[in-house]
Amino acid sequence: MSRPNGVVIAIDGPAGAGKSTVSRRVADALGYTLVDTGAMYRSVALAAHEAGVSLDDGEALGGIARALDLAMEPRPNGTVRVFVDGRDVTDEIREPHISQAASRVSQHSAVRDALVSQQRRLGLEGGVVLEGRDIGTVVFPDAEVKVFLTASPEERARRRVAELVARGYDVEFEDTLSQIVERDRLDEERAIAPLRPAADATKLDSTDLGVDEVVARIVAQARAGGRR
Repeated sequence: MSRPNGVVIAIDGPAGAGKSTVSRRVADALGYTLVDTGAMYRSVALAAHEAGVSLDDGEALGGIARALDLAMEPRPNGTVRVFVDGRDVTDEIREPHISQAASRVSQHSAVRDALVSQQRRLGLEGGVVLEGRDIGTVVFPDAEVKVFLTASPEERARRRVAELVARGYDVEFEDTLSQIVERDRLDEERAIAPLRPAADATKLDSTDLGVDEVVARIVAQARAGGRR
């Protein structure tokens, strides 16, 4: 389909595969808007944590998702600041316990319905990069460019440890690996919109691929108008 601002680029994959870095750079290269859908679920998880809402209470979590005043602000360095009710929560939503909670939050249909509606509005006119876990399968099954970005669990754990250590956390590789494997299990086995590549997605394993090469492949595909 023709969109006024360009194509929709859907970048899906498990935690630690490099989606955030790749998505930011692809958006920057094309002058596109970046939508970090994972940040949306993390923000709901943070709000639920602060409100003392159980992660098993789908109805209450759906209410939080519908009422969430969420904004994303691009920064000159290509990253995105995330605001909830006007408060900068960019770092808070990356805390390990919030990352784990986000997978549980995303299992509830009321939460997904609320956030998917927002994501579709943001990407409807194209010229957008959406990163997440179900963009190519659920949110934009008609996206012109679909990529499933992955890496080995061990490589993803190494990246996560490096990220957390750089932020001042004292973390162990084996603990981080266990958390990633568990999060993969939750995402892949959830009844609603499980993590899986779209049938027509380009699969990229970033274990041995440099970021530059991954970005170049996606940008080239977008500039060619995708597969349609």
